[in-house]
Amino acid sequence: MKYYILAGEASGDLHGANLMKALLKEDPKADIRFWGGDLMKQVGGTLVTHYKERAFMGFVEVLFNLRKIISFISFCKKDIATFNPDVIVFIDNSGFNLRIAKWAKQQNFRTNYYISPQVWASRAGRVKGIKQTIDEMFVILPFEKNFYQKYDYTVHFVGHPLIDGIEDRKQVDEETFRKEFNLGAKQIITLLPGSRKQEITKMLAVMIDVSRHFEEYQFVIAGAPSQSYDFYEPFIKEKNISFITNRTYDLLSISHAALVASGTATLETALFKVPQVVCYKGSNISYQIAKKIITLRFISLVNLIMDREVVTELIQHNFTEKNLRKELLRILDEKHREQMYLDYFELEKALGGSGASKKTAKLIVKGLKTPAK
Repeated sequence: MKYYILAGEASGDLHGANLMKALLKEDPKADIRFWGGDLMKQVGGTLVTHYKERAFMGFVEVLFNLRKIISFISFCKKDIATFNPDVIVFIDNSGFNLRIAKWAKQQNFRTNYYISPQVWASRAGRVKGIKQTIDEMFVILPFEKNFYQKYDYTVHFVGHPLIDGIEDRKQVDEETFRKEFNLGAKQIITLLPGSRKQEITKMLAVMIDVSRHFEEYQFVIAGAPSQSYDFYEPFIKEKNISFITNRTYDLLSISHAALVASGTATLETALFKVPQVVCYKGSNISYQIAKKIITLRFISLVNLIMDREVVTELIQHNFTEKNLRKELLRILDEKHREQMYLDYFELEKALGGSGASKKTAKLIVKGLKTPAK
């Protein structure tokens, strides 16, 4: 069978790669063409466009790059038509993928969606269009199935793929890792300022300023695979700041605490049982627009899944050096850490266990044996 997979961002590349591995086990002759990144490329198939070429964040940034985005959409449609896949699998990245999905359904392509658009966060009216254009939806958050059911749309809850990625990774030897990166013996506080240039620029400087008050700890920036060291270098001013790229899971596995940009990384940090403070700061215009359309109580996946505050969120104007310092002190306190550990274990249980990629691949292949909706 022929599979066309559309993924964006580093997280989409990770989940896409794991899904591709599972698909190849279910269908060893699978012909896969995809938009993704280096991890998907390592699995095999044909990479069409790398996600780095279309990493735009926020309403303003998208507006400034509108012509380029329209060009990508046009090219994608032509490429799909030429490849003529048996199924198109969309992974997250709703702004781009839902536009392609609408066109694809009109062309009678079979459409599957893995990792739902966050319609539960804003513009729930999009569910109507999703029902019309997506044949099968595979969701990874426990509350999403009930959300869609309210709109009479049956979806498959497959569990969260991050659990697989963390369980399958080879355990790092801490002593060897510290020697490799000259980290010394101090406890590590990891800085995860995001993967896009815009969010890194907004948050990393404040995170680094906080480090001056915690000289007894070693602060380490977890570099995003989409950015080079040259981009981070101007931010690194303090002598106790280290930089490590493409080793985020190894770094989290030996971290004592973390300052984390809102996004998938908050859940990854929680699954590694690392106490964290969640941070977000975007352009003021993008933030004001988001405030008007997003109806959620929380922005971090940890708090959203638990439906209560497990980790502190410092958002926009509250994201200051003073507040970050205060909250970092809090998560370094043993009593608070113990409660966070208990909450993290409860969170992992709610996520439904391992095997998300395998379950999704089985459902996709099984679906190809039945008539499309």
